[in-house]
Amino acid sequence: MTPRILVDADACPVKDEIYKVALRHGVEAVIVANSYIRIPEHPLFSRKIVSDGFDAADDWIAEQARPACIVITADIPLADRCLKAGAKVLSHAGKPFTPDSIGGALATRAIMADLRVGVAGIGASGPAPFSKADRSRFLSALDTALVAVRKAAG
Repeated sequence: MTPRILVDADACPVKDEIYKVALRHGVEAVIVANSYIRIPEHPLFSRKIVSDGFDAADDWIAEQARPACIVITADIPLADRCLKAGAKVLSHAGKPFTPDSIGGALATRAIMADLRVGVAGIGASGPAPFSKADRSRFLSALDTALVAVRKAAG
């Protein structure tokens, strides 16, 4: 199986890093969104524009996820779906989602959602700004994931 990177591209801050790593490894990267996103002109890169229906991009990515895929997303329920399909999943900050960690991530997400609804001001600040360290960690994690997928494929 040929490795493939699937990117949940809406609000993805590491698209340029994905292109660099994909080129270095000679791996296809599919940028998935519900509207046009500009991508570099290269045979390894393609875009998939899905409908603007709720979770349309997530549904397409989950349907395409396979053991040879690396999915890039910050969406925890999507990460869970892709892990169940056998894909490797990374957050934009380079944190791998694993079968062992996804349950805790889903629970934390649910608790934070409850807090945002129930108590004004709690959890309303959003995520920390994306840093150089986050980019570096992402590059390293994506490189490591691609090596692991290649090794598993034989």
